[in-house]
Amino acid sequence: MSQLKNKIAIITGATSGIGEAAALLFARKGACLVISGRRQDKLNDLVRQIDNLGASVVAVAGDVREESHAQACVDTATSQFGGLDIAFNNAGAATAMGSVTDLDPTEWQEVMETNLTSAFLGSRHQIPAMLKRGGGSLIFTSSFVGNTVGFPGMAAYAAAKAGLVGLVQTLAAEYGAQGVRANALLPGGVDTPSNAANLPGAAPEMRGFIESLHALKRLGKPEELAQAALFLASDASSFLTGTAVLADGGVSITRT
Repeated sequence: MSQLKNKIAIITGATSGIGEAAALLFARKGACLVISGRRQDKLNDLVRQIDNLGASVVAVAGDVREESHAQACVDTATSQFGGLDIAFNNAGAATAMGSVTDLDPTEWQEVMETNLTSAFLGSRHQIPAMLKRGGGSLIFTSSFVGNTVGFPGMAAYAAAKAGLVGLVQTLAAEYGAQGVRANALLPGGVDTPSNAANLPGAAPEMRGFIESLHALKRLGKPEELAQAALFLASDASSFLTGTAVLADGGVSITRT
């Protein structure tokens, strides 16, 4: 099935985890892709994989915290493929862990820029391109953290990810009449390289504890979150906008 045939999509944070899985899935579903990440070598590897699938792809290396990168991604989508229909603003990072009183303001700002300001900068350039094609779908990777759960030591990350939901609601209200939809995807614990790096390597019991917090008693797979992003990107979710879509394995509702 080609749910995204003739659709043009930008995916940020595409070099690993959810972003990489989404890029491969979107390619298999017929999309033309602009993939973004900081690591050129990883982008090159992903381009080769997508080329092998017979899909069209262009990589743009850069930092999502810089507005020039947001503009470059949109310019590439327009010049290479003719416009923009989908933007999966997925890039983010859970850095600067620590209590509020121990958190340095520069660390706070870095988390805000990576997770929230980058989404603003991306949408600021993506929306005009979508409007030229009569609408589109904006997707932002938020988190259950800051939405249904507060974890000690994650104030900056929680605030940034909660802010994404507010951004989504406003974008949906501002541009819905013009055909642009905006939704946030809220994963639970996902088995990605970045999350693995945050778990103590010598403490497998920590992974087991985190898995136990979920109703499904396991971490999600990047491919499962990619499927949720595909739903939000496709016409299957045509009446869905301004929402915070939990794809969290039940971590938000489990107390056992």
